[in-house]
Amino acid sequence: MDQEYENILVPMDGSKESELALGRAVAVAKRNGKAHIDVLNVIDTRAMAYNFAGMSDGSIAYQLVDKSKQYLDDVLKGVKDKENFDNIDIHIRLGNPKTIIAFDFVRDHHNDMIMMGASGLSRMQRAIMGSVTSYVKRNAPVDVLVVRTDLNNEVPADEKDAKKK
Repeated sequence: MDQEYENILVPMDGSKESELALGRAVAVAKRNGKAHIDVLNVIDTRAMAYNFAGMSDGSIAYQLVDKSKQYLDDVLKGVKDKENFDNIDIHIRLGNPKTIIAFDFVRDHHNDMIMMGASGLSRMQRAIMGSVTSYVKRNAPVDVLVVRTDLNNEVPADEKDAKKK
């Protein structure tokens, strides 16, 4: 019996890995015929506190939300134009990406699957803040698919080169 997911969450952070996850989610949604995709960008408010030592007047958050909206609008347009898929919505949240993705958003939007990239952070960022993907895999109440390859099941060329070094 095949599992048909109806409401897929794809967290996106601008990384190549998150774009691979969106491509995979669109393929699954099309195959299932009626699936909906929620694309989510979470602006980490903890990072704002660290970077600006708590001296933010709110305009920084507004600018980050505006940039995120532009990015997600471009992603949405690309999916609609290139993939001819329009059962997709974009969302922006402020807070801790780990808990928003693993618990809050899934609960509020009734997602039955999360598809996300293997990692959007550098090694240093993962060491300091921890891997969002690892946290979500361990704690989310729904299925989580970690995407590492493109639709042809090949690791993107730039990642192959990085692993050889």
